[in-house]
Amino acid sequence: MKLIFLAGALALSLMACTRQSAPPADDATVAAVRYRDPGPAKLTLYTMVNNRSGAGAHTSLMINASERVIFDPAGSFWADIVPEQNDVLYGITPAVETAYRGSHARETHHVVVQELEVTPEQAEAAYRLARSMGPVPGAYCANYTARLLQQVPGFGDIKVTFQPTKLADQFGSRPGAVTNRYYEQDDADLQKGLAANNAKLNQPG
Repeated sequence: MKLIFLAGALALSLMACTRQSAPPADDATVAAVRYRDPGPAKLTLYTMVNNRSGAGAHTSLMINASERVIFDPAGSFWADIVPEQNDVLYGITPAVETAYRGSHARETHHVVVQELEVTPEQAEAAYRLARSMGPVPGAYCANYTARLLQQVPGFGDIKVTFQPTKLADQFGSRPGAVTNRYYEQDDADLQKGLAANNAKLNQPG
């Protein structure tokens, strides 16, 4: 019975991250939107959690290094002004970060946001790894994010897992990590949230 339960839990987590295929942006487009947040070097782990079951639905990692990007392995996020290459989203301005977080938070899910200040060297290592790891197979979001973190100096104790919430538990237990939960009550349909936030990002000014 325990094996059946564990298999079911794993199946739920594997259903969480499903790739939305889109043509990768060219290098010139990526360079044109380059953005670095003026704050400290930082890693921000996002975990999308089902409000009813508590199961993790997706994992991603924002990296503020020489530029700010989101490693969104097998992710669903898209926006006209946010180019993507190999599961890395570029041009992560404050408005784009808000759109990213808000698109995933809806009636059925909330977003656990865990921030951890790191050294510039650690952030740059994570940035380089993110750019080299994709594209990621569907259902491997937590697995590849854990693999990435495990290779960052000082994070070698991270255990690889398929379950987003287990990775969040590990990340949140690190000294200095700050955890918050973000809720919205939008329609449960993720695609509606993505379209609405895309429209906001396209508004002039």
